[in-house]
Amino acid sequence: MRVLIADDQRVVREGLAMVLGLLPDVEVVGSASDGNEAVALAADLLPDIVLMDLRMPRCDGVEATRLLRDRVPETTVVVLTTYADDRSVIDALRAGARGYLTKDAGGAEIRHALEQVLDNHAVIDPAVQHHVVDAIATLSPAQARRSLSPLPAGLTPREAEVLSLIATGMSNSEIAEHLVVSEGTVKSHINHLLAKIDARDRAQAVTFAYQHGLTPLRDSPAEGSRVVQAPDAQTTGTEVHRQLSAR
Repeated sequence: MRVLIADDQRVVREGLAMVLGLLPDVEVVGSASDGNEAVALAADLLPDIVLMDLRMPRCDGVEATRLLRDRVPETTVVVLTTYADDRSVIDALRAGARGYLTKDAGGAEIRHALEQVLDNHAVIDPAVQHHVVDAIATLSPAQARRSLSPLPAGLTPREAEVLSLIATGMSNSEIAEHLVVSEGTVKSHINHLLAKIDARDRAQAVTFAYQHGLTPLRDSPAEGSRVVQAPDAQTTGTEVHRQLSAR
């Protein structure tokens, strides 16, 4: 099996390449230091699997996984990361990852996971399985309905989340801190979502968010977010623009 490694830390990339190189039937075909490079290399090298870190500059692992699913669908993503919180697990799986391992996994465990995903099985490290269960169990009814509804304009779950945070009045730096990603990744998400919803600026994006019910939910506000009450049918675009500029 041909594997591409994506991690922003050189020592991790080199260490993984050394461990994987000792495993039978595993060939490391390349390594990338961020998500953009991983997508470009995958399109060129066509690996069977990308071992993807999540927190990388410019383009994080979740966004890179989504791009790989769209552009190089024959390549499978297995997340290999230090982080095992609810948000990262769910976001990675929603983006298209077929496996989720933590970096304390041994070589044999990694090889077993690679074999399983190539056999079309999903693999989730036992250490993070409870995060998936907890995240599903704690969904409010409103969140559950939203998660089952298709997102408008082809938005990805992460793009919809960024749009929702924009609607609260958050700046790019605040969104980056909230999502624990780089500000460059946030800007990338915003550029993508603006193009998809045909909006020229943040004010038009906020209007779109209100019109399509993508404003933050009242029953489960994100910690630290400024939740805005969704307007009723009488709320005008001018009022939405006023709320955006009032922060």
